[in-house]
Amino acid sequence: MSRVLQRSTTLSIAAAIVLIDQLSKAGLSAVLVDGKTMTAIPGILSLQLVHNSGAAFSLFSRSTELLGYLSLLVSVGILVWIGRQRAIPLWQGLATACLLGGTLGNGLDRWRLGYVVDFLALVPINFPIFNGADIAINLAVLCFGLDFWLNRHDGAHG
Repeated sequence: MSRVLQRSTTLSIAAAIVLIDQLSKAGLSAVLVDGKTMTAIPGILSLQLVHNSGAAFSLFSRSTELLGYLSLLVSVGILVWIGRQRAIPLWQGLATACLLGGTLGNGLDRWRLGYVVDFLALVPINFPIFNGADIAINLAVLCFGLDFWLNRHDGAHG
C-alpha cells in the first residue's frame, strides 16, 4: 500500500512554508538593516539582507512584474492540479506543497515589495544569497526526483 497525502494536508504544508518564509523575511529585514550581517552557523552560514529583483542566480534582473505573473500562473496551475486530485502520492504531494509554498513565498514578495527578500549566505563558497522559499523550491525538485525514481517502473509492466 503506497502512502498518500490528502489535498488538505498538501495545502497545509504549502501554507506553513509560506508562513515560515514570510515571517523569516520580515523578521530578518527588521534586524539586518544598514548592511548588517550575522553569523548563523560559524564557517557555514551567515545572514545578509539582499533585495533581488530577478530570479534564481539573479537571472532576469529587474523583471519583477514578469516574474510576479509567472509566480501567479504557476501557483494557480498547482492549485488547479491539487483540486483535481483525491489523494496525492506522498513524494508528489510533498513536492507539490514545497513548490506551491516556495512559489507563493517569493511571489508575495514580488507583488508586495517589487523584489524578493534573500538573506541566507553560504560562507565557504561564493553562492547567491537565498531564502526559505528558494529552499522549498529546491526540495520540490528533490521530491519530484524521488517520486520519479521510486515509481520509474510502475508503467513498464502494465
